[in-house]
Amino acid sequence: MRVPLSWLREYVDLPATETGRDVQAKLVSVGLEVETVEQTGAGLKGPLVVGQVLTIEELEGFKKPIRFCTVDVGTANGTGEPQEIVCGARNFSVGDKVVVVLPGAVLPGDFAIAARKTYGKTSHGMICSTDELGMGDDGTHGIIVLPPEYEPGTDAIELLELVDEVLDIAVTPDRGYCLSMRGVARETAIAYGLPLRDPALLDVPPPNAHGYPVKVSDPFGCSNFTARTVTGLRPEARSPIWMQRRLQKAGMRTVSLAVDITNYVMLELGQPLHAYDRSRVTGTIGVRRAQQGEKLTTLDGAKRVLDSQDLVITDDRGPIGLAGVMGGADTEIADHAEDTGTTEVVIEAAHFDAIAIARTARRHKLSSEASKRFERGVDPQAAAAAAQRTVDLLVLLAGGTAEAGVTEITAPSAPRTIAMPADHPDRVAGVAYGREIVVRRLQQVGCDVYGQDELIVTVPSWRPDLAEPNDLAEEVIRLEGYENLPSTLPTPPSGRGLTDRQRLHRRIGRALAGAGYVEALNYPFIGDAVLDQLGLEKDDARRRTVTLVNPLSDEEPALRTTLLPGLLGALRRNDGRGSHDLALFETGLVFRPTGEETKAVRLPVDRRPTDEEIAGLDAALPRQPRRAAVVLAGAREQAGWWGKGRPADWADSVEAARSIAREAGVEVTVRADRHAPWHPGRCAALYVTVDGEETLLGHAGELHPRVVKELHLPERTCAMEVEIDVLERAVDGALQAPRISTFPVATQDVALVVAADVPSEAVEEALREGAGDLLESLRLFDVFTGEQIGEGNKSLAYALRFRAPDRTLTVEEASAARDSAVALAAGRTGAVLRGA
Repeated sequence: MRVPLSWLREYVDLPATETGRDVQAKLVSVGLEVETVEQTGAGLKGPLVVGQVLTIEELEGFKKPIRFCTVDVGTANGTGEPQEIVCGARNFSVGDKVVVVLPGAVLPGDFAIAARKTYGKTSHGMICSTDELGMGDDGTHGIIVLPPEYEPGTDAIELLELVDEVLDIAVTPDRGYCLSMRGVARETAIAYGLPLRDPALLDVPPPNAHGYPVKVSDPFGCSNFTARTVTGLRPEARSPIWMQRRLQKAGMRTVSLAVDITNYVMLELGQPLHAYDRSRVTGTIGVRRAQQGEKLTTLDGAKRVLDSQDLVITDDRGPIGLAGVMGGADTEIADHAEDTGTTEVVIEAAHFDAIAIARTARRHKLSSEASKRFERGVDPQAAAAAAQRTVDLLVLLAGGTAEAGVTEITAPSAPRTIAMPADHPDRVAGVAYGREIVVRRLQQVGCDVYGQDELIVTVPSWRPDLAEPNDLAEEVIRLEGYENLPSTLPTPPSGRGLTDRQRLHRRIGRALAGAGYVEALNYPFIGDAVLDQLGLEKDDARRRTVTLVNPLSDEEPALRTTLLPGLLGALRRNDGRGSHDLALFETGLVFRPTGEETKAVRLPVDRRPTDEEIAGLDAALPRQPRRAAVVLAGAREQAGWWGKGRPADWADSVEAARSIAREAGVEVTVRADRHAPWHPGRCAALYVTVDGEETLLGHAGELHPRVVKELHLPERTCAMEVEIDVLERAVDGALQAPRISTFPVATQDVALVVAADVPSEAVEEALREGAGDLLESLRLFDVFTGEQIGEGNKSLAYALRFRAPDRTLTVEEASAARDSAVALAAGRTGAVLRGA
């Protein structure tokens, strides 16, 4: 809601020194979200005056039409002589009143005006358009043509109200009454402690039997319908400048006088209205639900097929408008013209059901100023006053005559009352306000309050959001000031904190970040296209997805079954923007349906669901394991003066899995595997021991070249994905810190020749088991192939570290442990000591 400060001052006598920033601070203190304060006319400096075009000379020989004009600006130029101005616009004629800026003036944007020679003539100033004055679009895209009653030389800055401040308020859904000057003025009056001049306090004639015939067939959808008729309108009448400027500042475009008046009253009182050309309405105006498949052409020119739940306005021919959303083209007010313009209008001011309007607007994807107000709640008692205000303005500005007939159809209703203990706001806020303050604050928002210890509060008609004692308590608290609430930190109960699961998740994130990976958070949505690009088989479990009913994108309608698509997409975007050395990670849930899920039941909202109902809802959910994944591309180690760099390869992705497992105190077993989307020859399956059984943890390695090409990834991109839930189950008790021995280490190196197809993991496993308890660590530091060891063989060199917890090992003990390890490796894998 855009609120011009000059308009706001009509309803609240703000101090003359108060600026828009001051008002913003006050409104924020009472709970309104004032996002910005716009300074209109900032930097504007006159002379800017009304001028009358005396002559127009068309200049020839230029690429575009150019006119040399003389303009009467009165005595504003100091001489009284006509002002010579060159102008390219063509929407004005001799005799028209225009806005002229004279040399020495400064327009918005620090645009200084001076006499200058152009197109062979000297232009002493400029004839202005709305854009040049910072007024916004008036629909003409040309020079401002003023009504003829203004004298040349009149100050146009004051006439056009160019200097002002506009507050832009983000109105929350529960504060629909603030989508009006009346509502914002009420909040301003409360914030400043000043009286409010309520624009809805008008003398309204009572309904009678002579008004325009109306029939409401759905009183639930339309609880109030007021119709008034005005005849004898001057078709050529235009909206006065003050009304046009207020509409423009509020963000609305001027259309015609009748339409502008309905928009103006809507902004003023918050009650949407609609004006029908009486000559185009046939018979009785009705309100009913649409028949399925009925058609209506709305004012925006769209032909709409109606739903049976749509609320429509009708005449004897059928629908003439979508109630509370947009009128129909058949009864549109005609543009002003002396012969064909509208001379008789029927004013509709109605109250429609908020939910019905909201659903219609969303069903037809048609959000309007009216629907935004109705779906947030409109004062049902404002319809008659809004209709009267519209009639008064039509009579005043268009010379019309208000017919005596007044139609008002109202469904029976009673004021809403809420019983509340007088100290309820005190208990909610933890502040002793006292009954006097509670009553005063509730009365300020429009409530009638009775009672002593137990208050009976009658809620005002414009506040449908006040429905229970907590709502009333919130009103008291916000008006007393949220900043005055004491800040009291709760004392946490001892013995609680993060769970073991939460600690593990945090350690995993810290370990990966410490290893140089950057966390990337991605949307949990995927589509079939990316699963095809990953090369997944048709029967792959990752293709069984959970499809969303209302996806954000039709291309990604399902929940992810793997973290890789999102991470690889982030890697591709970063690589495309010039970051080529990348290491990203993500931890999060994936969604794996088992096929055993039941149909979800709709839980009740009028009571707490039972344990059985909650269990049934859980049974409808897919399995949601938590996973961790990394992707790498480019250099893993940068080159520099210290030496050559190193590109990321499959071993780095395996090491990422090992670093995650170390945080849980778990050993990972690595075996060669074939698993999409990894390269068949560079794919590792990762296993951990759970309850004595080897369990798959995940996969790591280099992606298949075909996948890299399909996803437009850097060459040799690597990835790893593991299931953290499996890792948690592999944890055997509390994580043990390593024991630091005070005795020296004995290092023994050994090089074993094995067949090329023997995995190094098998050799390491045999060496560990054969070395026994004295082995502290084992590290593969070299792999060699060549003629020296024979074709089809490879040499694996390991560094074995031995240490005893209670003594210094002798050379004989270390050698014996080494020999035992080599012997077991030879028996299991056929390993032979190199050089033996």
